Amino acid sequence: MTGSDILTLSNFIISSGIVLVAFSLLAYIATYNFANPVARAFCAMMTFVILVYAGDVVIPKVKSIEAALMWLRLQWLGIAFIPAAYLHFSDALLRTVNSLSLIRRWLVIGAYILGLLFCVLALLSDVLVYDGHFSEGLVYLAPGPIFPLFTCFFILAYGASLYSLYRARQKALTSTTRRRMTYLMVAFIGPGLGVFPYLLISKTAAIFSAPLVLFLSVVGNLTVALMLVVMAYTVAYYGVLTPDRVIKHRLIHYLLRGPFVGLCVIGVILLLSNVDQILGLPRDTVIVFAVVGLIVVLQISINRAKPFIDRIIYSRDKDEVAWIQELDERLLTTTDLQQFLESVLVALCEFMKVHWGFVGLIQGSNLMLEAKCGPLLQINEIFSGLDVSSLREMLSSDEGSIHLDEDLRVYNRGFWLIPLRSSGGDLLGILALDSPAEDTELTLEEVEVLKSLIHRVSVALEDRLLQQRVFEALRHIIPEIERIQRWRATPYSAPAQSPEVLADLSSPEYRKWVKEALAHYWGGPKLTKSPLIKLRIVEKAMKEYGGNPTKALRAVLREAIEALKPEGEYPDSSLEWLLYNILDMRFIQGKRPREIANRLAISESDLYRKQRIAIEQVTKILAEMERREAYADTGK
Repeated sequence: MTGSDILTLSNFIISSGIVLVAFSLLAYIATYNFANPVARAFCAMMTFVILVYAGDVVIPKVKSIEAALMWLRLQWLGIAFIPAAYLHFSDALLRTVNSLSLIRRWLVIGAYILGLLFCVLALLSDVLVYDGHFSEGLVYLAPGPIFPLFTCFFILAYGASLYSLYRARQKALTSTTRRRMTYLMVAFIGPGLGVFPYLLISKTAAIFSAPLVLFLSVVGNLTVALMLVVMAYTVAYYGVLTPDRVIKHRLIHYLLRGPFVGLCVIGVILLLSNVDQILGLPRDTVIVFAVVGLIVVLQISINRAKPFIDRIIYSRDKDEVAWIQELDERLLTTTDLQQFLESVLVALCEFMKVHWGFVGLIQGSNLMLEAKCGPLLQINEIFSGLDVSSLREMLSSDEGSIHLDEDLRVYNRGFWLIPLRSSGGDLLGILALDSPAEDTELTLEEVEVLKSLIHRVSVALEDRLLQQRVFEALRHIIPEIERIQRWRATPYSAPAQSPEVLADLSSPEYRKWVKEALAHYWGGPKLTKSPLIKLRIVEKAMKEYGGNPTKALRAVLREAIEALKPEGEYPDSSLEWLLYNILDMRFIQGKRPREIANRLAISESDLYRKQRIAIEQVTKILAEMERREAYADTGK
């Protein structure tokens, strides 16, 4: 393989990599930031870059000069619009620092129109580019009469965009923003340098030899790929409410698992193009094994390197982030707790040679069925006959108690009832077991095993209650964190005129009002005197209900509940249907919680947890409805 062949192959691999990287970044930004104007302008630029470099990937593989010339013209679908994309991007950046200009906006529109004109001329005529040349493996078009005009347009737009970016950097108030703007100014040069057709400039092709052009193309394309990544890294912070450390972590791991792995796979496929001549095996067979092996090795390597990468990303907050990650791994969810309790219940039933058992959790004046093992009908019958007040009275007396140990006492009520207490002695719940055989006698070792299993249940319940208090505290904190993140993303917004602030139904206070209004859905002071009546959507609905605010609020709540209803038929395993049915049965139909729990085949404790989630979803839907109405009023 000659030096020219190596350069050609390297340039082809890098061009393919740029297409992959640009498409990956376009998909990433469009997924997480597309609502932001800067992100949309960046997506437009990436689209045009992809069109240009896709031509660079295709042209070396075409079968004829005519096909190559056709693809060279098609590249102008991207080249012609790059100047407009530059102006669009720089204008969006200036708008983020509150520098608004109607003239600049019209210049962007005019640049896109002019780009469309140049694109049409390149595709359908010879006044911008024509014919083409083939020299030492290079294929390129010849400049037409108005190509100098396009060059001037490109340079002016390029220079104006850089100046606008410089102005945006000067207006930045924080060192972090200025640093990112500096990164952006340097990386901003990349797309323009990479897509401009230099060989069309007079005498350029004659001055540079084909190997030198290929070498410069390799260096330039590597630079462009790096600059695209830097641009995407900076743009990823615009318009999102997520903390910076999360954005950085998400983008870096996305680049490693997506573009990096894809680029390695492309390189392996191209480098093994002649492997059949070396190993004597079919090329496709070798490539399949090589690609599969490479993907597996890369994923394992990235996973092994993840702690090291995370330490670099979270260098300032590594201790706090380590705690967050450890909590994520160690916290017990509702399902985790139920599975653990069920496994302990199974062990207890097998150890005591009994048929059933269940764990009840005391929350206020309610007894919640937390876990069960054995015949459901028998368990429900016994559980329905228990209430908290009678349990406390029963467990405070010695009647029917059996002292298995000085530290372990059970109560015989036709079944064994065992109190579950916290480390401080507070009653957390009860453990009920089917009565063992009358002749059952436990040895000291067996009593210790029984105490150990009961202690595990008590500790699990205590930890779960503690976690619930933590989660409840987080529910109060998260809305404030979201509000701060919104302020970070829109530092120049005017609160008095912001429909989003007017419709901020994410606070605990609003959730409380929604819950109370639903509880009095068919009448009551918490519906008729609810502060939610002041919402715009309720005021609008009052016109349809003769000015009656109670009926209007009831209709708005019903609309929000119906918006939660999934499409299609009701599947038992669907969480969305479960949430909707809980709201419908509990508040619209007015059924009792125990009846709903039995009908939906869930425990009462799980019912209340799901009901809380469903009410939060209704609150979010109301917020979105109010926000849309506020924006509609603003636009009138």
